[in-house]
Amino acid sequence: MTSTDALDRVLVIIPTYNESQNIESITNRLRRAVPEAHILIADDNSPDGTGDIADRMAEADEHVHVMHRTGKQGLGAAYLAGFDWGLEHGYGVLVSHDADGSHQPEELPRLLQAIDDGADMVKGSRWVRGGSIVNWPASRVLISKGGSLWTRLMLGIPVKDATGGFNAYRASTLRGMNLDEVASAGYCFQIDLVWRAIKHGFKVVEVPIEFVEREFGDSKMSRSIVIEALIRTTLWGIEHRLGQLGRLVSGLLGRGRPKER
Repeated sequence: MTSTDALDRVLVIIPTYNESQNIESITNRLRRAVPEAHILIADDNSPDGTGDIADRMAEADEHVHVMHRTGKQGLGAAYLAGFDWGLEHGYGVLVSHDADGSHQPEELPRLLQAIDDGADMVKGSRWVRGGSIVNWPASRVLISKGGSLWTRLMLGIPVKDATGGFNAYRASTLRGMNLDEVASAGYCFQIDLVWRAIKHGFKVVEVPIEFVEREFGDSKMSRSIVIEALIRTTLWGIEHRLGQLGRLVSGLLGRGRPKER
């Protein structure tokens, strides 16, 4: 049984900005790995011609679709637009996937199997047993592991790779997460979504993946993205912990009140 037998159609969303050296290869690998899946390339008006390459692929393959956006608006905005498009077109599972080869399409069937087995959201994880990274400098490892550890401490969530971007969602999960309220981007966008999923009671499962550093093109990681993630996660964590403290105090005060006769 394929992963789509029980979950209807699968849509893989690939945001792009200046990925002309990568987009054709990653799309072809996805088509081989999960032939029944559809692919939506959400291009932020790349000046290097990525959008034109995507259009040519879409003309030749009805499983490939292209969303042309007006400019570089951030990873989070591209995924949200892709989610909206996928939900409007009736896909049952939506997948977030990088264009640069760091997410390996050959591992997608395992994420889809976890959805088929009952998960509401599946995260491809570098930091669970069996997960790994290839060709990362020590500084990137420190930022990623530190970000996930800080997120677990502040928000109290059990997810070990909160910043990972290779994720699969049931359509019902995305509909139940109040996506209209999401305003974050980059690392923080991924944290925001898993935090929302857990708060809304959805089952989140981590599946080990091998994460490979890109060979071509420039990384979109920046200092501002890391700072945004740190600030937002800290503010969410403070709000969360204060809420826990308030409920604890209310409970203690409630137990201390004399019972009415």
